[in-house]
Amino acid sequence: MDLDTSTETTIRRLLAAQTWAVVGLRDNQARPAYGVARMLQARGKRIVPVHQHPQDVFGEKSYATLAEIPFPVDVVDVFVNSTRAGAIADQAIEIGAKGVWFQLDVIDDGAYARVKAAGLDMVMDRCPAIEWSQFGPR
Repeated sequence: MDLDTSTETTIRRLLAAQTWAVVGLRDNQARPAYGVARMLQARGKRIVPVHQHPQDVFGEKSYATLAEIPFPVDVVDVFVNSTRAGAIADQAIEIGAKGVWFQLDVIDDGAYARVKAAGLDMVMDRCPAIEWSQFGPR
C-alpha cells in the first residue's frame, strides 16, 4: 500500500518517540500487543503496559488507565476493539500524549478526527512492528 507523504512523516515521527503506553498489554505471549511491545522495547522504547486488569510486563509497571501514568507519554498504542478505541483516543488527548496509534483492524474515523483536531499525530489500522523496517529510526 502506497502512503502519502503526510502519513509517512507521521509514522516516522511516532516511531521516533520514546515512551509508548500500550493499551491492552498483559503478560500473554500469544497476544499481538506482547510481540509489538517487545519489539519496541528491544529498539530502546520505554513501554508502559495499560490494561483494565494491570499486570507488569517486561519489568515495567502496569496501569489500569492512561490517567494513572505519573509521567508524560509520547504515543498511546491501542490494542483494543474499535468500539472501545475512541474512548482511549479521548483519554490520550486528555493526558497530553503526542500521538495515538491504532493497531491493525482498529478503526474509528470519529476518533481519528478528534485526535487530529486536538493537534496530535494519529496513525490508524497499521502496526509499528510492520512499519519499522521502512520508517523506523536508523
